[in-house]
This record gives sequence, structure tokens and C-alpha cells, in this order.
Amino acid sequence: MKKCAKKQSVSSSGHKSSYIRAYEDVDLLNTASLRPVRIQLEVLKPELYLKALNITQTVVCFGSARVMPEKEAKARVAAAKKNLAKNPNNKALKERLSEAEGLLSLSKYYEVGREFAKLVVKKGKNRFAVVTGGGPGLMEAANRGAFENGGTSIGFNITLPHEQFPNPYISDNLAFLFHYFAIRKMHLVMRSKAIVVLPGGYGTFDELFEILTLIKTGKKDEIPVVLIGKEFWNSVVNFKALASYGVIDNDEARTCHIVDTAQEAWDIIAKHYKIK
Repeated sequence: MKKCAKKQSVSSSGHKSSYIRAYEDVDLLNTASLRPVRIQLEVLKPELYLKALNITQTVVCFGSARVMPEKEAKARVAAAKKNLAKNPNNKALKERLSEAEGLLSLSKYYEVGREFAKLVVKKGKNRFAVVTGGGPGLMEAANRGAFENGGTSIGFNITLPHEQFPNPYISDNLAFLFHYFAIRKMHLVMRSKAIVVLPGGYGTFDELFEILTLIKTGKKDEIPVVLIGKEFWNSVVNFKALASYGVIDNDEARTCHIVDTAQEAWDIIAKHYKIK
């Protein structure tokens, strides 16, 4: 009787890369040709999660990842002074101390961000989920304020050269990791009913001016845009000057409400939506 040919295993057949289901082929998904598919997946995954939880209205909080609570900020200043004392002519150490002192001056906004998110949850009666970029600093503060008071706390993280992990105050299964900034921005904005911006750097400015552009061009409905920290914002952005040069008009210069406290920020949102 003729023996049957031995069944050839895929692993030894030379078909290792081709004989994989397309949706399981990670190497394929990571190619340049599959970028549109990866973008589509980044659009769909958070949408499916949020839709399942009926999350349709959010208040988005932006702010620096570097601004920490006052106690930690003071410890950083003390450490910077100690290092500089050992080498008082070192320019880099002088810059580190200056940076630490600047961040200490902003540390009060950690508690402001935390308090604001508490108001969103309590005064808004869980109407809005609180959304941040999901990282540390002032993003953590807002997530923390929502999380500690029983609200829905969402984090939209992004892959960075220095890995940024989700802060511990994000609701279960509501921390998302994005590769594409554009898709992350879309998810930050698409459900937003208000944007609240605490002091920050390049990333914060990027998000702020993105939303202002979307509102101006009609891509986003008019919603409250509130900047917290009068001293900071009035010193780093001059909207009146932009209007004086004609590159924006005077109405656009008044788009942002600049306030100092969490309560003032919430009152603007409550007035807009007639929340008592």
C-alpha cells in the first residue's frame, strides 16, 4: 500500500510571512501601505468603547505634563538649588533652577484643575465626562478630580519618544493609546462641549489654537473655551495684539474667557448650557 505524503508544516514550507491571516499579520499592518488601515483602527477603537458606554458629551482639559503638586515642585527647587550650590557657575544648572522655580509658581494650578473637574462632576451631575491627554501633571489633576468624585475620567494618551504612561486616575478601560496626533485630536474635540486650558507649553498651545481654528472655520460648533490663570495667559498670549494687526478680528480676540479660579471656569460653562 502506497504511503501518504507527510503533511508539510507551514513553519518549514517557506510561507511564514504569506501564510498568516491578514488581520493577524502585525508586520503587514505596520507597513506604509497599511497606514490608512491603522488610522481607521485608531478612529474606530475609542469610538466603539465610548459608544458602548453612551459617552457623548465631554469637557476637555488641557495643561502641562510638567506642573506637579506644590510639595513635589518645592522638592524639585530644593534639589536644583543643592546641585547649583556645588557648581555655582554652571549655566545648565542655573537654567534647571529657573525652570524648577517657574514650575513651582504654576503648581497651584494642580489643585485648581482638580477642583474644576470636581465641579464638572458634582455641579454637572455627571452630564459630562472629563477628558485629558491622559498623562501626568495638570492632565492628572483633572482626571483625578473627576475620578475621586465618581465621574467618568478618560485619558487619550499618545506614544512619545519618552514613554508617557496613563495617570492612575482614569476610569477602567477608558485609557486609550494613540500613535497619530491627528486622530487623537479628533477624539479629544469631537464630543467636547467645553475646552478648559490650564498653563502649558507647546502641546497645550497646539491643542488650544487647533480648537480655536476649528471654531473659526465652522468645523466645530461654538463652545466655551476657558483659559485658567490670568497672569500666565496674559503674559504669554496677546489676543488684542493679534486683532490690532488684523490677523484676527476683535470678536475672535474675545473667543477665550480668561479666569483665575475653578469656580469661574465652571460658571462660564454652566451659563452657556443653562445649568443651575
